[in-house]
Amino acid sequence: MRVAQVAPLVLPVPPAEYGGTERVIYNLCEALVSRGHEVTLFASGDSDTSARLAPAVPKALSNGAPIPDPIAPVLRMHAEVFRRAREFDVIHTHTDYFAFPFARESAAPVLTTLHGRLDIPYYREMLQLFPEVHLAAISRSQQSQAPGANWAATVHHGLALGDYEFGRQGGEGLVFLGRLSPEKAPHSAIDVAVDAGVPLTLAGRVHGEEADYFEREVVPRLSHPLVRFVGELGDREKQTLLRNARALLFPIDWPEPFGLVMIEAMACGTPVIARPMGAAPEVVVHGVTGVLADSHDELVAAVAKVRSLDRAACRRHVEENFSVDAMADRYECIYNEVASRQRLMGLRRFRRAT
Repeated sequence: MRVAQVAPLVLPVPPAEYGGTERVIYNLCEALVSRGHEVTLFASGDSDTSARLAPAVPKALSNGAPIPDPIAPVLRMHAEVFRRAREFDVIHTHTDYFAFPFARESAAPVLTTLHGRLDIPYYREMLQLFPEVHLAAISRSQQSQAPGANWAATVHHGLALGDYEFGRQGGEGLVFLGRLSPEKAPHSAIDVAVDAGVPLTLAGRVHGEEADYFEREVVPRLSHPLVRFVGELGDREKQTLLRNARALLFPIDWPEPFGLVMIEAMACGTPVIARPMGAAPEVVVHGVTGVLADSHDELVAAVAKVRSLDRAACRRHVEENFSVDAMADRYECIYNEVASRQRLMGLRRFRRAT
């Protein structure tokens, strides 16, 4: 098939450090190309892909000089994608709702994977205004937030498992890895580790709008001798950290749409301690690949409980449920379905016209 993949422009594909959506797009493109599909990736010019790259900007917006209006290049990219719509059998976007107005006149069917939370004002109502767009959710939890939308399927993220080395032994310390934001609750991770008496390595990036939270809730806690803050890490450093940990602490305080770091940890053999919010119960098997716990005291108790879990079971769980091949299989089925539906609709319009 001829597939257009449309990526956000903030980060390159794949990202050098943080960037779950861009990593998923990269893995999907590589898998589709390896299966013989003709893939065109619309992304920043500093992206690295086996697909045909259509650069929308020379560099990712986070890597270049600030521009007064970062929305303009995103809209320009979508205008170019849909100008070329007849070149594709399906257009797959990962750019939130930017493609929606273009989809009504598109010569190719449009599939949009929604990567963020949907339980925000006006969002669910907006999704229902564009029935022309086929939507993919990244978890059943996310899909349940907008039951009236035009869902094509739920597709869990997948990893290129060859990139993740299994660590049979693990280690004693805990890891928090992700955005240092209120909803990810790194301050809770620190409190859990300190009360459990176990070292914690905190890794991640502070976004500008979250700097106040970081300074107020996280920085004062970094002075504790059990806590080590290492900032944002690249892939190799991140995987080494996960592989050598006792557990990943994931004390989220929001309806997490998926949580890619959970399957990254389990791919390394490291169990997950998480609050049972959002997609966490879909991703973590309680008592097998991690512990789901709600209260602070339960999370502290889980730090001891995870020591008895089989790290090989964590790896098997990802191999069986969250591989990039499983993700690509699911998207291939959706592509064929929406493309067939578009052809049928076109045939019906032709017959009515004649």
